[in-house]
Amino acid sequence: MAGHTVPVDGQSAMEWRDWELFCEVVEHGGFTAAARVLGHPKSSLSAAVQRLEANLGLRLIERTTRHLRLTDSGETIYRKVRPLFTALHDTHSEALAMSSAVAGTLRIKAPYEFGAHHAGPVACAVMGRYPELAIRIDVEHDIVSPIAENYDIVFAMLEAPLPSAGIVIRRVFTLERGLFAAPALLEKFGEPRTLDDLRKLPLLTGPSDPPWAITAPGGAVEHLAVDRARLTSSNAHVRLQAALAGHGVLRVTASYTRAAVAAGQLRRLLPDHVCEPLNVHALLPARQFVPAKVRCFLDAMEAHARGDPEAYIRP
Repeated sequence: MAGHTVPVDGQSAMEWRDWELFCEVVEHGGFTAAARVLGHPKSSLSAAVQRLEANLGLRLIERTTRHLRLTDSGETIYRKVRPLFTALHDTHSEALAMSSAVAGTLRIKAPYEFGAHHAGPVACAVMGRYPELAIRIDVEHDIVSPIAENYDIVFAMLEAPLPSAGIVIRRVFTLERGLFAAPALLEKFGEPRTLDDLRKLPLLTGPSDPPWAITAPGGAVEHLAVDRARLTSSNAHVRLQAALAGHGVLRVTASYTRAAVAAGQLRRLLPDHVCEPLNVHALLPARQFVPAKVRCFLDAMEAHARGDPEAYIRP
């Protein structure tokens, strides 16, 4: 883009780089600061602005010894032109990312349960396929903005879709949930046969859990109050430990308890009832082009959800 000129009706050629340098000077509050950030001589920035003013026949900046002040014309031009250069640079960067190799660092945030049992295995497989890719997975329960926190992907377990503000919400897949308890708890309280029986048992919940929606065999949906839980924790592993110790009933994804059920440490309760599934979304910064490393990982997650774990490691 630098050095590109376009003749305009016989007038002096338009130097688009001068327009952009004018915007940089305004954005950084002066020639000295802009020169420091851009690594250009201050004199070259001054010359670019003077050249632009001469081509337009307008005074854009009032120069003083201490302050930079835009003229009315300069203010109008800056306000209209700056977004154009910002969009151009964003598109350029995103287009490069779209066509680039799967490499660099992929920053992911996920709740513990999903990170350990879904994102983690997929990350291992993807890293095996792409040796130039590094992955960072932060395990936290709170939902954050991928833009504000500089994540490429934020996985969020949402009971309802999150309003999008500068982000793209992509549904990855739905996780089956069930109710589980240790044999010791069932020996103490008896195994529940109905939802009324279940209401007599202590519960292990997450801090943001709404009443648990459970569908009976006849199709009726009932809600189990969770406001008097025996243990509340945002960490699914903590809740699992409490369930194994016989302290309460755990509602969690079936895959998370598979090993404990197989070992006889937990039993599934009311297997003819259906818990509301867990909707998993991937929150991405809103942009026209998705970087190759992000597309690769999300494709792998979808293959994992389809039960085809080899799909995303085949060449």
